[in-house]
Amino acid sequence: MEKQVEVQEVQGEVDDVHAVLKEIHAEMKGVHGEVDGGQFVDGEVEVTHGQPFPDSKHAVSSTHNVTSGDFWNLPPPDVFNTALVAEQNAPLVLQWPPIPLQNDSYYVALYFADTLDDNSRTFDVNINDYRFYENLTVTSAGHSVFATQWILSGLTRVILSSKSGLPPLINAGEVFGLFPIGRLTITRDALALESVKRSLQNTPDDWIGDPCMPHGYAWTGVTCQEGLNIRVISLNLSSMGISGSLSPEIANLTALTDLSFANNSLSGPIPDLIKLGKLQRLHLHDNKLNGTILQTLGRIQTLRELFLQGNNMTGAVPQNLLNNNGLTSRFLPGNNFFPRPPR
Repeated sequence: MEKQVEVQEVQGEVDDVHAVLKEIHAEMKGVHGEVDGGQFVDGEVEVTHGQPFPDSKHAVSSTHNVTSGDFWNLPPPDVFNTALVAEQNAPLVLQWPPIPLQNDSYYVALYFADTLDDNSRTFDVNINDYRFYENLTVTSAGHSVFATQWILSGLTRVILSSKSGLPPLINAGEVFGLFPIGRLTITRDALALESVKRSLQNTPDDWIGDPCMPHGYAWTGVTCQEGLNIRVISLNLSSMGISGSLSPEIANLTALTDLSFANNSLSGPIPDLIKLGKLQRLHLHDNKLNGTILQTLGRIQTLRELFLQGNNMTGAVPQNLLNNNGLTSRFLPGNNFFPRPPR
């Protein structure tokens, strides 16, 4: 089936469109894909989540140095270091992006570079049931094809079919969509999360823009509640390799019910969380936290779970925590509390 959408071939050309994309980048949500040791990696705006590609045996490394500056949209040079190559006499079929997309018009760009010297291969590119590019000839110099308005809906399949003696290949791809943001997270929560982000290292790559909106594109680890106001109600960044310290501004997320940074490398003290009057679960175990437990933590009446084991904390555990029969708490092993609390 043919589709009346402008598809442009770009190789070694710089275009003014790049400046336009930079201007709208702050309001853009997208998915990047690239081959990374046999994986297709995806994310929002920047690469964030690894999605194992089921046919990783088809990943081939390349020693060619493709100059990304020759492309109008400046793809990262590393995307040309590895390619997925189809079996001989077989098409290459990718379900990518790995998430369903809402029915809308998208910018789609695909990147190719032959892994062999002084060689070229020709193949057709289909997206779902539509011809995206016909008789695409790819060399080791690198190549990009893109469409600025391509309709996608639901799950997407990219199909490469050989038109020469060599099987098709692909290095990377991009899908971007522009959506009206509409309402925003309340300023108090947005500013608090920005402060939390500044106090941490190795936060998720998608921690940019509004934490909750557009709907369905909240920051990784952030759960939001929509109503009269859009509030952050849960922050779960367990086991994400995060270091740094907890900003005192985290206490301004006053709608939080769940807060978890378990199994990371956080250091420093636990800030005063007395303003978190709805907090039910606080999981900070297996970090490198030090300092003492503030008495105010025991005054949060909604608190039902408190896990602090596996840290380097000192001092005494406040009696209002030890005497709270409705609280499930864990202070040991680890820590150097005195007197030693019961397990």
